[in-house]
Amino acid sequence: MTVFTGAGTALVTPFAKDGKIDFPAFERLIRFQIEKKADALIVCGCTGEAATLTDQERMECVRIAVDLSAGRIPVIAGTGSNVTETAVSLSERAQRAGADAILVITPYYNKCTQSGLINHYRKIAARVDIPMMLYNVPSRTGVNLLPQTVMALADECDNIIAIKEASGNISQIADLAAISQGRMDIYSGNDDMIVPMLSLGAKGVISVVSNILPTMTHNMVRAFQNGQTKKAADLQFQLLPLIRALFCEVNPIPVKAALSYLGMCENVLREPLTALEPQHTQLLKTALKELEVIN
Repeated sequence: MTVFTGAGTALVTPFAKDGKIDFPAFERLIRFQIEKKADALIVCGCTGEAATLTDQERMECVRIAVDLSAGRIPVIAGTGSNVTETAVSLSERAQRAGADAILVITPYYNKCTQSGLINHYRKIAARVDIPMMLYNVPSRTGVNLLPQTVMALADECDNIIAIKEASGNISQIADLAAISQGRMDIYSGNDDMIVPMLSLGAKGVISVVSNILPTMTHNMVRAFQNGQTKKAADLQFQLLPLIRALFCEVNPIPVKAALSYLGMCENVLREPLTALEPQHTQLLKTALKELEVIN
């Protein structure tokens, strides 16, 4: 029941200068991703500033992505919340809107136990039929989803079939891959660890850098999967300066700036996020110029 292999793009949510979602820009970004070989669209995740979106805005983004993708690539909807019943409701609504799968971040701020995580995900999984991907990013949530907990959920819930692993802890990820033995699809949640995680059996990446370079990110994963490990590593190395620049401030501040340089959307974020600090602007522009993304 693999949702996708390759490079899925963690899509930004563009805003107009009045702070409302810029839906024409959102549609433009989706068309660009499909044209440039993205393997999946992940909407309303952390990169999409989901925490600042209303439930209605989230579902409108999901519906637009589903309509525009028209089955060409899967649409994965971020439906996480630190309130279990809210996550359940968002997940049900995303399924009705046509999402191919849901991506559910660990409950942030509440810092529940591993038992609490099992209860949280179990309740969501019981209310939807589409595949469900867990999302582990302790640096943003304060909660670490342990390998044993992941596999307990996989064993109990048939539709929990994948995890986006953004802990940055390669040892923990290796432990998960070892005990999973292929029963849980693993995706890199860190752009600087794509090839290392592919070497542990990951199916691909849910990527920020692919907002800018979807074809290159897609080609990196495909090269590795085709046995061209040196080519994959070389592409990883080429992308590293841009990846570092895209995380010089909290995501999605730098990637929004980068997309604005390309004329893809306005450089507008919802508070409390603010625009890229001036001292980081040149760093980002230099990395983009080195890859000939901008002149």
